[in-house]
Amino acid sequence: MIARGKLLLADPYLYDPHFKRSVVFMTEYSPKEGAVGFILNKPISMKINELVSDFPEINSAVYYGGPVAPDTLHYLHDAGDIVDGSVHMGSGLYWSGDYEKLKFLIQSKLILPHNIRFYVGYSGWSPGQLEDELKSGSWVVTDMEANYIFKTPYHELWSEAMKNKGGLYTVIAKMPDSFLLN
Repeated sequence: MIARGKLLLADPYLYDPHFKRSVVFMTEYSPKEGAVGFILNKPISMKINELVSDFPEINSAVYYGGPVAPDTLHYLHDAGDIVDGSVHMGSGLYWSGDYEKLKFLIQSKLILPHNIRFYVGYSGWSPGQLEDELKSGSWVVTDMEANYIFKTPYHELWSEAMKNKGGLYTVIAKMPDSFLLN
């Protein structure tokens, strides 16, 4: 069942270039309001300091969060309530928070690259849209593991999450990215 704090794993046959082999962390979900999440495993070739000119020095990659509002910046972190206004998502993970306080904590070295992930854009679904995609088999819903964001290499995340789901998904996790490799 889809809920805030869950993961959506793209079905291996989902070829939409935005979501192919993607792992989406759900930050908001309501049948009446729709859903919001961030693709966890699609880095872009920029560091945060290249993207945001007045940002304190931190060697942190930026990820493609999704095709909606690609001119916005979002972040997930494990710094807890020291980032005022952050939303606890479970699994020791927090979403957003006071941007100026975040910059101060990074400048003070209280938040390091292994504590935070930045996302450009987000993934969003209007009411009923995600439910329809789930019915058509485009997504597999699974639980979030604390290590997925900060410790699992992004290129292994889809396979690792599929494998951890168990059962038939352990076989799906081993499917090659291209069927030409079969």
